[in-house]
Amino acid sequence: MSRIAARFAEVRAQKRGALIPFLEAYDPDPMTSMAILRGMPGAGADLIEIGMPFTDPMADGPTIQAAAKRGLKAGATVARTLAMVRDFRAGDNATPVILMGYLNPILSYGCEKFCDDAAAVGVDGMIIVDLPTEESDMMLPFTNAHGLDFIRLIAPTTDDARLPHVLAGSSGFVYYVSITGITGTRSATAEHLSAAIPRIRKVTDLPIAIGFGVRTPAQAAEASKIADAAVVASALIDTLAADLDAEGRANTGTAQKVLDQVRALASGVRGVAA
Repeated sequence: MSRIAARFAEVRAQKRGALIPFLEAYDPDPMTSMAILRGMPGAGADLIEIGMPFTDPMADGPTIQAAAKRGLKAGATVARTLAMVRDFRAGDNATPVILMGYLNPILSYGCEKFCDDAAAVGVDGMIIVDLPTEESDMMLPFTNAHGLDFIRLIAPTTDDARLPHVLAGSSGFVYYVSITGITGTRSATAEHLSAAIPRIRKVTDLPIAIGFGVRTPAQAAEASKIADAAVVASALIDTLAADLDAEGRANTGTAQKVLDQVRALASGVRGVAA
């Protein structure tokens, strides 16, 4: 059983949803980013999503775009992001880690080499935001060969006819993009989510995580009640960005402020029966 499947089984046994917090690699610097990553499990993260900084993150709003720029300025590369996972695994062999990124850097790195190296350092799954379903065979043979979960994005605009096609070959969990548009701009209503999630469950047995617009403990709790997990990204990045100095540098307590927010989100999720 993969780490992702094992973690969702554990969460289900506890009759609750899962929390999946996000951080951008090297934002705003390697040391702070690594401190946040290492501290997330203790703060209540069930799974962790790490963004691989890219110059043109088309699905992301201003908050994560700025985080990517800071990460790149601090020296982030695909190889260094993978090294972060390797270093994290030295102290944590249980928490699932998912890489989120865009296709261009992976193509430059080499699809097969990327999957080889990702598996070797302890990555569990990946989300490639701009990889069309029709071209997923660029990655699937390599993810399958290494036991890496290939996590698909489902949008509100994905109709019933296309759902099985998009989900073919997917594993780990389904990431439901709860709004049309970019990250961090608005939130979906509970009514919308209550209608959308059952439609997805008709075509897959995989757990469903809700992202894009989940910001507060109450929203995370609601998302975890309706689906199986809540992904929180922009809200955490906003907290980090607000604590940087005028030069964009972290303060001594920046990582802890982000981790305190993860802890509050986790408390919300753990207060909801699945």
